[in-house]
Amino acid sequence: MSSRRAGAGKEQQQHVAALVLARGGSKSIRLKNIKPLAGRPLLAWVLGAVVDCHRFHSIWVSTDHDEIAKVAEKYGARVHRRSAAASNDSSTSLDAIMEFLEVHKEIDVIGNIQCTSPCLKPSHLIEVIQMMKEKKFDSVFSVVRRHQFRWREVAEGQVTEPMNLNPSKRPRRQDWPGELYENGSFYFATAALIKSGCLQGGSVAYYEMAPEYSVDIDVDIDWPIAEQRVKRYGYFGKMNKISLLVCSRDLQIERECKDRSYTLSDMPEIKKMKDNGIRVKLIGGSDKQWNKEWKEETVEKLMKDMSISWENVAYFGNDESDLECLKMAYVGGASGDTASRVCDAADYICTSRGRIGNVEEFVDHVTLLTEKYRAENPGDDNASEGMNNKKRTHESTSPSNGTIVKKIKS
Repeated sequence: MSSRRAGAGKEQQQHVAALVLARGGSKSIRLKNIKPLAGRPLLAWVLGAVVDCHRFHSIWVSTDHDEIAKVAEKYGARVHRRSAAASNDSSTSLDAIMEFLEVHKEIDVIGNIQCTSPCLKPSHLIEVIQMMKEKKFDSVFSVVRRHQFRWREVAEGQVTEPMNLNPSKRPRRQDWPGELYENGSFYFATAALIKSGCLQGGSVAYYEMAPEYSVDIDVDIDWPIAEQRVKRYGYFGKMNKISLLVCSRDLQIERECKDRSYTLSDMPEIKKMKDNGIRVKLIGGSDKQWNKEWKEETVEKLMKDMSISWENVAYFGNDESDLECLKMAYVGGASGDTASRVCDAADYICTSRGRIGNVEEFVDHVTLLTEKYRAENPGDDNASEGMNNKKRTHESTSPSNGTIVKKIKS
């Protein structure tokens, strides 16, 4: 990827850069920035939206950690190695951004994209960059509207007083516009403003995001809530029609099935997929699990018989002999405790307990992708061309999500 371009249009004159700050020293959740969320590293969710918006000249992740750097590069970003001075517990985001700009003087506008906001969509970023360009704002940041009554602590002993309401005339929700709160998704600012020591200032505006997209992860209890929200509202890229699910059985799967007197074909989730018209093929086992060529030939023969391509295949496997199939499939899944090379090739990392549990989790994910594809393509029975994180097509650039943008009065 060029440092000057990351899919930006030719008409863009200023160098607009995306910067995700992702240090390795998170205290609340260890290595939070690359912890799997709904099958992907947390960092991957925001990078998917950033890459697919096609408005940034360069895309960067600022980190001090090798594993985070590896994930950043896998999902389309370049890496800025953050110094120790800008990576300690007392360092601020502004410190890290200013350090970054000292190295990258070609940048005119920077979008600080928060890694912990996984429901970000390309359309949000497209609209904000358009605001910065057309209305000449110095800074724009994301907010969410909330209807919450606030009270001030004025003395010890739980003494308080109202801050934004008259208790004798409490308004109904529908009669009160609410208030704007920063939701932490992003902060855009000119390089000149940041170099002056300010991230929000000058001609400043807010960008209002709908509540369903305003997700912020700070502590452990936020994680399961964020995961459910991402599954419903997260950006998955343009959906392909999945016509074939292939599961490569390894020895651990075989042992678990034997211990439970169970076969994968008995799995209710797999039976549901078959009922929905998705062909399911179980391959491998003790006699074939190491044979890379046999696995590829088997899948390609199935594809030929079905007149489909790898873009219509979901593949689950945990062995190095599955690497090529995982790379070529539209979506590849692997167990989180398998070899790192296999996990690197997969798009979806399963975290459920046991190999059978991993298969069930991956099948559920494929079902979710199928539902999303059908929602986008009602009545379409033909396989569509699309891309995952390695071969991605792009979201529409038209404004969406009911977002509101307004200038803040000075």
